[in-house]
Amino acid sequence: MSDVRSPTLRRRELAARLRAMRLERGLTVDQVAEQLLCSPSKVSRMETGQRGATLRDVRDLCRIYGLTDSSQVDYLMGLVREAKQQAWWQSYDLDYYATYVGLEQAAVTVCYYQSSIVPGLLQTPEYARGLHEGSMPAEYTPERADELIEVRIRRQQVLSRQPPLQLRVVLDEAVLHRVVGGPDVMAEQLAHFTVIAKRPNVTLQVIPFSAGAHPAMENMFTIIEFEDVAPPVVYVEGLMGFLFLERGNDVARYTQVFKHLCEIALDPQETIELMSEVSARHNRAHGLATG
Repeated sequence: MSDVRSPTLRRRELAARLRAMRLERGLTVDQVAEQLLCSPSKVSRMETGQRGATLRDVRDLCRIYGLTDSSQVDYLMGLVREAKQQAWWQSYDLDYYATYVGLEQAAVTVCYYQSSIVPGLLQTPEYARGLHEGSMPAEYTPERADELIEVRIRRQQVLSRQPPLQLRVVLDEAVLHRVVGGPDVMAEQLAHFTVIAKRPNVTLQVIPFSAGAHPAMENMFTIIEFEDVAPPVVYVEGLMGFLFLERGNDVARYTQVFKHLCEIALDPQETIELMSEVSARHNRAHGLATG
């Protein structure tokens, strides 16, 4: 596989390896902090990837853990250096969202569930613009909207890289009907769905209104999976903020819910047929509006 690991993932891999080494030696965070001459919180943040480890930190941790294999030490040192590299998205001032983009760019599989909007990796530029126009004016100037749309387009390159990201998307039917940017924009967006769904690395399903209640009606979440270098993570976002869930039990629960959503959703061919019907309605609405 080509090297698609981002600096964000390199930091996570380093964190996972440092934690594994500590646990293998049967040491507590407090014990390591005492030997490293730092606070326990610093050790914890290094082990969760919230804080980048320095070359000196890793050198001293290798000594504490008795790691003498020079190839393993060199590998860990390489992770430290690579984690500090500049990635393309870091020049866009994305704040907290930079972490998500870094994980997405490094993923091998992404499973989306959306109840209200089209996921970023599938948005057309005009749909994305319509979303920003519906946001708070103080948050998104036209210039800032242009930057964020550019980020979305660049993010979508993961679908055509080699090897491509495996993308599995489940949408609530409401996403197809909510008019973002106008009927013409929605018709174009649904036509884009039809094209993108033909890619072998993309699976697109819709939960129809007729399916009734389901366990994710009021949620949106993304399950991000990597190669063996780091464990999967669930990203949950809402008006009040965002969460990265990494505990095994949390990831397992969201994975179980996503599997259930796939089971109650229309299959990919039925999904395309429904999208064609809804797209025709948007086209008729656009014709009436311009006629």
